[in-house]
Amino acid sequence: MRLQKRRVFTSSVVGVGAALVLAGCGAGQITQTDTMLPAVNGALASAGKISLRNAGIANRNDCEQAYTAGSTAPLTLTIANAGTADDELVSVSSPSAAGANIQGQKAIVAGSTLVVGDADAAESAASSSSSAPTSEAGAATNAPAKVGHATVELQGLNTVIWPGQLTPVTFVFRDAGPVTVQVPVAAPTKELNCQPAQSEQAEAGH
Repeated sequence: MRLQKRRVFTSSVVGVGAALVLAGCGAGQITQTDTMLPAVNGALASAGKISLRNAGIANRNDCEQAYTAGSTAPLTLTIANAGTADDELVSVSSPSAAGANIQGQKAIVAGSTLVVGDADAAESAASSSSSAPTSEAGAATNAPAKVGHATVELQGLNTVIWPGQLTPVTFVFRDAGPVTVQVPVAAPTKELNCQPAQSEQAEAGH
C-alpha cells in the first residue's frame, strides 16, 4: 500500500514538473496569434446621391504596418452615384496630411461607380454578398453602366497612422458637396508571416 502511494505521488511530481518546464519554455515567446491583426471593415458615408463604400487606407502588406510621418498613404474605396446626373470628385483632404493627390478619373457617372485604389481590395467586401451573373444577359442587367478608376493618396502625413486607428478624410464633390468619413487602415490583402526572429530562437533552444 505504501509503495502504491509513493508511485502515485512520484507520478504527480513528474507531471507538475513537466508542466513547469513547458511553461518556462514558452514564457516570453510571441505566438502567431499575438502578431495577427483583425480584419477591419471599411467606412461608409453618403452625401446626397453619392455614397462611399468600404473606405479605408490601403494596408502596407508588410509586418511594419504603420505609416510613418512624412510618408504617403493611398486610399481604397468605392464611390457610387445613385442619381440621374453625373458628379465629380473635386478634392480630398485630411488634417493628418499636408495634402492629397487625385489621379485618374474624377467624374462619377450617374448610375455607376468610381473605384479608388486597388479595385480588388475596394470591391471585394461590397461584391462578396452579391452573386455573379451566370449569363451575358444577366451581366448586362446587373452590372453598372460604367465603372471608373482613380487613385487618391494622402501626402505628407504629419503623424504616424497605425492599424486600428481612424483618420478623418474629407471628400468634396462638385454637386453633392463635402462628406467627412473616419477611415481605418484596411486589413492586409495577403498573408503575412510576422513571427519575430527571437521567438524562433527561443523555440530552437527548447
